[in-house]
Amino acid sequence: MPHYDLVIIGTGSGNSVLDPRFAGWKTAIVEKGTFGGTCLNVGCIPTKMFVYPADLAAAVPAGAKLGVDMKLNEVRWREIRDRVFGRIDPIAAGGKQYRVEHEDNANVTVYEGEGRFTGMKELRVSFPDGRTETLTADRFVLAAGGRPVVPDIPGLADSGYHTSDTVMRIDELPERLVILGSGFIAAEFAHVFSSFGVAVTVIARSGALLRAEDEAVSERFTELAAEKYDVRLNRRTTKVRRTSTGVSLDLEGPEGTETLDADLLLVATGRRPNSDLLDVAATGVSTRDSGHVEVDEYQRTAVEGIYALGDISSMHELKHVANHEQRVVQHNLLHPDDPVASDHRFVPHAVFTAPQIAGVGLTEGEAKAQGVNYVTYTQDYAGIAYGWAMEDTTGFAKLLADPATGQLLGAHIIGPQAGTLIQPVIQAMSFGLDARQMARGQYWIHPAMPELIENALLNLPLDD
Repeated sequence: MPHYDLVIIGTGSGNSVLDPRFAGWKTAIVEKGTFGGTCLNVGCIPTKMFVYPADLAAAVPAGAKLGVDMKLNEVRWREIRDRVFGRIDPIAAGGKQYRVEHEDNANVTVYEGEGRFTGMKELRVSFPDGRTETLTADRFVLAAGGRPVVPDIPGLADSGYHTSDTVMRIDELPERLVILGSGFIAAEFAHVFSSFGVAVTVIARSGALLRAEDEAVSERFTELAAEKYDVRLNRRTTKVRRTSTGVSLDLEGPEGTETLDADLLLVATGRRPNSDLLDVAATGVSTRDSGHVEVDEYQRTAVEGIYALGDISSMHELKHVANHEQRVVQHNLLHPDDPVASDHRFVPHAVFTAPQIAGVGLTEGEAKAQGVNYVTYTQDYAGIAYGWAMEDTTGFAKLLADPATGQLLGAHIIGPQAGTLIQPVIQAMSFGLDARQMARGQYWIHPAMPELIENALLNLPLDD
């Protein structure tokens, strides 16, 4: 039974913990799948590499209102797919090769198998060939990420459905795609496949899409999505059947029952942490009701020497959060007597759909529920010069601020380049720059898109 100074489970952000400062540690890495984690292999990077050509395809019909008539001749799906994974797969393979073969990792043992705790700081690794080996360690880092949620619907398991883990590698575009779900994964794939000419139907259990966003953003996106896709709200899927041409779904909704046929079904109903697969309870680590591993501000679990980071413990489930937490864990492993805390005050996010969406801080609904004193202003893209250039009539930025201090409490954007435009707001919130200073203490390039933020700042009804 080999014993290690440190065992890391998962090779997403967890793989970045080890650097030359750990050269004197006897370490092990356990990975049951592909090196690189969710973001590299099935998440943010490949999806955005699909989103970009989708944006190009979607721009073709949009040019007409600007006097530019264009034609989309063909979408070469396999070339798009192979460009994406032709870059990603070698990076994943290279990451594994580096850990296994490079002289810098002489102190690192890689276990390519599934880890499961069997006792206090005791991990059994099961290999694909049926072998097992049990490891013990002084310290563990749980960075095993999460996986797609598959709802318990009769017939779904045998329907040949896809998730975000598999749908990007299909060989041919379907003619008709049904997406089960209404969150950011559903929104991004609806944009990708619709832009490539697929007839998309989105099925939502609730009355709106992207309900976690500010209510105004969710409402606007739901309206815009319904203009491009077949959006069916307030629907419950009661049964799924495989057919000779694809899949069939039985739905219950406000007007009764209905049946929907498609060539391909994408299940995008959320993700769950992999804590259950690790059986973390066997080593004394506790979890929340959601399955996320409980950690303190220093990313420490209830068991001394066991840390957790990323999607297995974070409710944010974002790569930039996992990277931040990795740096915290790295420091705290090396300096346990001088730990640093994670900063989760202003965690931003973006949804790369059409239009783009980004947010940080409180939504208006959250501010009301928490009894926070706030003022808000919404600036339309149509009210700035670059918005005129784009003829954008639907996008906006909404800011929330403390009326007395001018400190920004939240920002929510729907429209072109939302994920970029929100960055100065994140910076202001992180470093305590109030709305008055932010608006008047710097130049804003005219007529660039950041004027959207400038005008929203200037129009916030702050106290004198």
